[in-house]
Amino acid sequence: MHAWICDNPTGIDALNWKELPTPVPGPGEVLVEIKAASLNFPDLLIVQNKYQIKPELPFVPGSEYAGTVQAVGEGVRHLTVGQNIACLSGTGGFGTHTIAKAHLCMPLPAGFPFVDAAAFIMIYATSYHALIDRAALQAGETVLVLGAAGGVGTAAIQIAKQAGARVIAAASTDEKCALCSRIGADATINYQRENLREALKALTEGKGPDVIYDPVGGDLAEPAFRSIGWRGRYLVVGFAAGPIPALPLNLALLKGASIVGVFWGDYARREPKANAAMMQTLATWYGEGKIKPVIDRTMPMSELKAAYAHMGSRGVMGKLVMVN
Repeated sequence: MHAWICDNPTGIDALNWKELPTPVPGPGEVLVEIKAASLNFPDLLIVQNKYQIKPELPFVPGSEYAGTVQAVGEGVRHLTVGQNIACLSGTGGFGTHTIAKAHLCMPLPAGFPFVDAAAFIMIYATSYHALIDRAALQAGETVLVLGAAGGVGTAAIQIAKQAGARVIAAASTDEKCALCSRIGADATINYQRENLREALKALTEGKGPDVIYDPVGGDLAEPAFRSIGWRGRYLVVGFAAGPIPALPLNLALLKGASIVGVFWGDYARREPKANAAMMQTLATWYGEGKIKPVIDRTMPMSELKAAYAHMGSRGVMGKLVMVN
């Protein structure tokens, strides 16, 4: 097997493509032949030593992937050799093979392409947990999605529409706004050339959005929160912009608003039954054509460093997927 090895987490330039012995799965594990692996923002942070999880060195980055089970370890009952799966294990995806914990593997129904499967779990689980579980989004409410053309943003638009909400998508270019409209957004804001607060006031007739989905943080957070409606829910999803904002808590008091943390990974660990039911719902929606990952492009696994550079340029719309 081959894999991209990180033995010095100083950035993407320190990654090396190496040949390794093909591992044997232990109890509760499976060996996966990787067909596709998506590039997520944490995959960039983890090789820069900036992510909250610090894997033991050396490690293979790549949190999310899809492929075929090649061997199963002792005690694995729900997976068989030859079965297609998707997995979000945190590391291991950027290679030709990996060992995965069997309980983290999602069996793929027939007709679920590997590229879509590799881009599915993180963005849809995060967005569903945020909007449906944490925000209790109701039909007829208005959702503002920041960073709306990214992976979790595009998933949030689709899930909010499935919930019957009105979606305002905010993105940094007209091209990204056009993509958001194509996948269901009711209105868009280009926050590079429009004042976010004024645009939201006009689009909501002064009421403000009921729910704000924020995977960006940075300078957009405070003007967005100042625009939130009465009893609004501000979803803290991530900080793709880099800086972690400090919101004036008096605004939460004045608006009767809630600041709601979204940590899907720990939700899945702490509430596995609820998470499994959620994933079943999402798989059903995919099969019914109600949701589908937006794929910016696919690239050969050997071009991982170029893919990282493309993601770092903020030019990706939807998900970028590496293929073997």
